[in-house]
Amino acid sequence: MVALDDMCTLLFVPANRAERFAKAAASRPDAVILDLEDAVASGDKDTARRMLECGFTDLPVLVRINPLGTPWHDADLRAVIALRPAAVMLPKADNPRQIAGVTKALGDIPLLALIESARGMAEARAIASLPSVRRLVFGSVDYCADLGMLHEQSLLLPARNELVLASRLTSIAAPIDGVTTRLDDPELLLGDAAHARAVGMTGKLCIHPKQVESVRAAFTPGEKEIAWANRVLAARDGAVAIDGEMVDAPVRAKARRILAAARPQ
Repeated sequence: MVALDDMCTLLFVPANRAERFAKAAASRPDAVILDLEDAVASGDKDTARRMLECGFTDLPVLVRINPLGTPWHDADLRAVIALRPAAVMLPKADNPRQIAGVTKALGDIPLLALIESARGMAEARAIASLPSVRRLVFGSVDYCADLGMLHEQSLLLPARNELVLASRLTSIAAPIDGVTTRLDDPELLLGDAAHARAVGMTGKLCIHPKQVESVRAAFTPGEKEIAWANRVLAARDGAVAIDGEMVDAPVRAKARRILAAARPQ
């Protein structure tokens, strides 16, 4: 079982579609997220909440609840406290004071804060510093809608950089990237995941089982990277040259991260 801080592939499934739970788990993501929010129509929220369970799989089960201020939030919170999933994902996370109230109610259940707005981005460092907030997650589609901007890698680079920086400054695990909505373009998915990894993110949300393996592959170091890391760590201490590159302590730290990511969980 992959620890929450190391999760790379997290797969959404609508919480009102219990017949899909086991199918989602069969694709072997690092975690299954039962979604009470966007994937469930307002008239089906109560039914979805009653369907929550963790016993359909040996994988970690997370729950995305409805945002603060919605008619369903309080009931969702009570349900997840009773269920005790591996973690709870809070969408529209943008108010540190209110989020602190959620973390207090959850007790020792970890929280993933989904940053989806300009205000959430501005408060990302404060949110990341809250007790029980284990990782930040980028809701890039909603973020673009909030700012009225195009959903393009180059335009979203500052936002991704900020979430990586906020996570590092508060000593929590690196952030998780948002979804790739196109299901018929595997190259786009691979490119999105590779870009997220390049900027320092260590995971990505998936919306279909067929995305899981591609995302995992994009975040897994390749043979050349692993061989380079092994050569670096096999070299003597101090500043030395490997493949024409000067190697010192920061480069060795990078090599250790590569080997840790390549190691089976």
